[in-house]
Amino acid sequence: MSSILGSLTVSRRTLLTTLAALIALNAFTLKGARAEYPERPITLIVCFPPGGGADISARLINTPLGDALGKPVIIENRGGAGGNIATAAVARARPDGYTLLMCSSAFVVNPSLYANVAYDPYKDFMPIMVLAVSPNVFVVPAQSAIKTMTEFLSKAKANPGKLNWTSPGAGTTPYLAGEVLKLRTGINMVHIPYTGAGPATVAALSAQVDLYCANIGSVSAMIKAGTLRAIAVTSKKRWPDLPDVPTLDELGIKNAESDTFQGIWAPAGTPKDVVDRLAKELSAILARPDIKERYATSGFLAAAEPPDVFRARIAHEVPLYKEIIDKAGLKIK
Repeated sequence: MSSILGSLTVSRRTLLTTLAALIALNAFTLKGARAEYPERPITLIVCFPPGGGADISARLINTPLGDALGKPVIIENRGGAGGNIATAAVARARPDGYTLLMCSSAFVVNPSLYANVAYDPYKDFMPIMVLAVSPNVFVVPAQSAIKTMTEFLSKAKANPGKLNWTSPGAGTTPYLAGEVLKLRTGINMVHIPYTGAGPATVAALSAQVDLYCANIGSVSAMIKAGTLRAIAVTSKKRWPDLPDVPTLDELGIKNAESDTFQGIWAPAGTPKDVVDRLAKELSAILARPDIKERYATSGFLAAAEPPDVFRARIAHEVPLYKEIIDKAGLKIK
């Protein structure tokens, strides 16, 4: 009997030892599996249609990022509602690093501009990186008789409510820049809404609108080609690529500065090591001279703001734009 009990005790110890080893092996395997991220293609959802600043910025990094990760980064444009449709969709996506959001400053503007927004800018996302920043620019069609912002303002004041303008959509910083221009100068012009920078740019190129406020990155090539004429920038200083275009401040229009950032987010709950891996690879990509040059050519300044700096930017800009929107009495239902 004692020998039988002894055998059972040994067997029990052996079983417990085996189970412990299996648990440890399983934990190691799971850890190793996460370390191998990504195991399949990643979808980068762009919150605006093709042709805008967010789309351009995404297409400058998706191939090098895919090369660095060893898996393709597939761009999916999902425009509408000033970027809210795509943003809300990514907020509800599985937090595994395989669905990411590419959006602009609309991310920090929309919670105050829209009466109903289906995401919380603080709780629903993990900031990964600000890829690039650029100011906004006011342009007119090349065939327009208007050559300067001073001429445009004079015509607008002489014809209240008869001139129109457009932007990439309500919820974008170009839209707010146009509204601020109205507030600071007292002009009355009618906003023609479009679903993104692509359609709005087509309207400006075909002279369907009198004025277009856009992110420099989305219209830089057309300004250089002479198909659009830049008449003012919203930066503090003149933009290096447009040295002959004055700032609003230089024209006597004070407190009207604005810029647009392009960033990437992951849904809240995404593993930190995944976010860190993405941030590390993006930082290395944005440090490359060829990538910096491509951004500059497209009208952007490569920023490479890491997660903590990006988070601080969001915390600063959400209340900042709320103040501007509230003072202007802007609200979209």
